[in-house]
Amino acid sequence: MHNRQQSISRRAATAVAAALVATGAALPLAAWAQGKEPVKVGLVSSKSGVFAQQGEEVMRAVKFAADEANAKGGVDGRKVEVAEADDEGTPDAGRRVAEKLARDGNNLLIGSIPSSISLAIAQNLDRWDAAYFVVASKSDKLTGDTCKPRSFRTNHSDAMDIAMINEWAKDLKESTFAVLAADYVWGRDSGESFKKAVEANGKKVPLSLYVPLGTKDFSPYIAQLKNSGVEAVWVAETGRDAIAFVKQAEEFGLIPKTKLIGHALIQNFMINATGKALEGTPGNTAYTATIDNPRNKAFVAAWKAKFNRVPTDNEGQAYNGMQVMFDGVKKAGSVKPADVAKALRGAQLDTVYGSVTMRAADNQLLLPNYVARAKTVDGAIVPVIEHVFPPSIIPAPSPACKM
Repeated sequence: MHNRQQSISRRAATAVAAALVATGAALPLAAWAQGKEPVKVGLVSSKSGVFAQQGEEVMRAVKFAADEANAKGGVDGRKVEVAEADDEGTPDAGRRVAEKLARDGNNLLIGSIPSSISLAIAQNLDRWDAAYFVVASKSDKLTGDTCKPRSFRTNHSDAMDIAMINEWAKDLKESTFAVLAADYVWGRDSGESFKKAVEANGKKVPLSLYVPLGTKDFSPYIAQLKNSGVEAVWVAETGRDAIAFVKQAEEFGLIPKTKLIGHALIQNFMINATGKALEGTPGNTAYTATIDNPRNKAFVAAWKAKFNRVPTDNEGQAYNGMQVMFDGVKKAGSVKPADVAKALRGAQLDTVYGSVTMRAADNQLLLPNYVARAKTVDGAIVPVIEHVFPPSIIPAPSPACKM
């Protein structure tokens, strides 16, 4: 009888949760099943600085995932609460606000864009009694020599992208390339890895330019690119810097004569901000709404119902990170970061990318990868997938990662 009453109580709590969230009403804590501890999410991303536009998308998707979960009765009967803070696009600010969130009890952290901030957060997780879900940062160091048992990457790493590029580079028609990349850990990793990949296929990279973050005037770099005579430019820029470069590349005549190839270049926010400048440009894409599986279709339908548009790549990645966090809570039956981390290592997970594995050796989610081209679909320029590369091409974990 006691078990039957518990079951009825749980069903009632779920019904109350769905009804109240649907109407925008506040949910009394007593309504959540069994008085379980809530899932307290620390959302650390950029409201200001060079990554603000991407940060806005990530924050929107994290809060959407929380609202969606609460409308369905929570995660394992637990209410999801989100506290947010601005990392200002810098490691110092990111570390400071992440620590405050964690010490205030919001110790399931998620959301920063650049690898420099994610690296700063990951190093302190044990001290803060926190776990961290990387949804956008790509540096191999996060799953390499600075890997941490409580840090999980749910997006593609540089190594995963480069493994794809190594295959893709074999079919690139151009024989000479330049690199233009942001002068921080992700940009340098990307530029140096691309150079190595194409040179291994007998092609040449005579010019590599690394540009300080926050650069507004790209004309000196564009002049060098034009003078180099290369056929294509590998671009690994981000945020407002990337938008400024593309606009000026068009203004000063670098494109369309010289082809751009992008690492995170044909993101939705980039395409939307640069008119038709990127139409026809190929590059990797981290997520699209057209990924064909039931989990992603359900997400896209729910997103469209709320926002009257499909989710962007940043939004899809952030939503995916929240689902992995939620799966960790369910598998652990706990919101304690150590328990969640233990439950996720080596887990098989149903995600918007399909059924994938969280690799136990380095806490990297093993995802398929995609090359797309910016094309006009239904009147809008969007990334359209042209090639899918399976997780089987992903390189082995770095021996430098010691969990």
